[in-house]
Amino acid sequence: MSEQPVKTVVPRERPVKSPCISVCALNEQDLCEGCFRSGTEISHWGTMNNEERRAVLKLCTERARQMGRLW
Repeated sequence: MSEQPVKTVVPRERPVKSPCISVCALNEQDLCEGCFRSGTEISHWGTMNNEERRAVLKLCTERARQMGRLW
């Protein structure tokens, strides 16, 4: 009698949430005035993995500081 391999269930990581706050207006630098993502980052968000999303969120924080919106 052969033993069946034990399947390990690894919980899936939940998707990183979008920083969108429904203030959608791109400025002259192609950055959203609400979430500080670029137009490209916004359009690609749905296909990004969590690592990519976290990298974008870090850029958003840096941009918000540079724009004087975060201290």
